[in-house]
Amino acid sequence: MQRFILRHNIERFRALQKEERSANDRLFIKSMLYQALRQLALLDAAEGFDTEVDPLHAEVQRRIFRDAFEQSAKPHLLLDPRKGLHIVDMNTSYEKATFTSAAKVAGNRMFDIFPDNPSDDEADGVSNLFASLRKATQKGVPDVMAIQRYDVRDATGTFVTKFWKPMNTPIFDPEGRLIYLLHEVEDVTEAMRKKTMPSLRRARTAHRS
Repeated sequence: MQRFILRHNIERFRALQKEERSANDRLFIKSMLYQALRQLALLDAAEGFDTEVDPLHAEVQRRIFRDAFEQSAKPHLLLDPRKGLHIVDMNTSYEKATFTSAAKVAGNRMFDIFPDNPSDDEADGVSNLFASLRKATQKGVPDVMAIQRYDVRDATGTFVTKFWKPMNTPIFDPEGRLIYLLHEVEDVTEAMRKKTMPSLRRARTAHRS
């Protein structure tokens, strides 16, 4: 029932976006849409993906790519595709990029550790990431996402603005069963800041004049 209501609301908010509205109304509708998309993604993530994981096969496959995973300069996160999308492991690069550690978060649900920034009404990291994970799972091939803003918490619990170029890859056992989801990102925060700074300067100049 909750999924039905959320899907109905999503369709309604999208329809409302097409109507002529004041700026404040458009922002409110957009915020409500993102909230509904996030709630639906969290519900679906709690159910995970329909797969049976053989622990032995999973561990064998993990050992095959473990060295490349741990030594990669790119941040990597390994997920269990079953109910909850629990974190299995992350490499050092991912720990540094997200201000956390595998020792602290392994075994936790991904979206509990990496929620959307509650201060950002337009945060869509959770819903977009889950959609990409689902696409990769359904198609059986890596899914490359567009640049995504997805803020993360620092050591004090404060959300830090981050932009990423993510790719999600399904990993299968010899029998073709999904055993892991590999989440790979490139931190492009600095590049995005440099890109937006000239436009901000122009906006300030125009405002002063």
